[in-house]
Amino acid sequence: MGVGAVVGSIAGLIFTKASVGETLEEGNRLIQQVGPFAILPQLLAALGALFNAAGVGEVIASGISNIIPTGNIVFGVIAYCVGMALFTMIMGNAFAAFAVITAGIGLPFVFSQGANPAIAGALALTAGYCGTLLTPMAANFNIVPAAVLEMKDKYKVIKTQAPMAITLLAIHIILMLVWAF
Repeated sequence: MGVGAVVGSIAGLIFTKASVGETLEEGNRLIQQVGPFAILPQLLAALGALFNAAGVGEVIASGISNIIPTGNIVFGVIAYCVGMALFTMIMGNAFAAFAVITAGIGLPFVFSQGANPAIAGALALTAGYCGTLLTPMAANFNIVPAAVLEMKDKYKVIKTQAPMAITLLAIHIILMLVWAF
């Protein structure tokens, strides 16, 4: 990540012909404008690990087992993808939701049915990002841009993204059913 940041900074300096001083000044201005929301993803990932350690995934698994018939792949995949999106909406970050929902829904209802872990895991994580598009909890993606652009409706970004997020969630469900099994 550090190498990527250095390479990106150098490329930005070359393409924009900006000075290093301008880069530092604008980076400082942006961080000041974003404020404490800049560390929100890291905090939410730590919170997801804490939830998983506390056994929230097991509670979710026991609740879902009352709803989903044992061995039903279609309902398992739907619950996994929708669960990732919903828990991401609550947590604000798909990384925070991934550990909890994979432990609670993915393992007992998708992976145990023979799903390819690499494909199903990648699709579940990106299904979680559909939830990121739909929540003010993902402040760095949805609230900060509205503030930076000085939009009158602070939820306009979310309202604009909602149709695409729901469409992508449905596509994730279909892709997981086709590619992971």
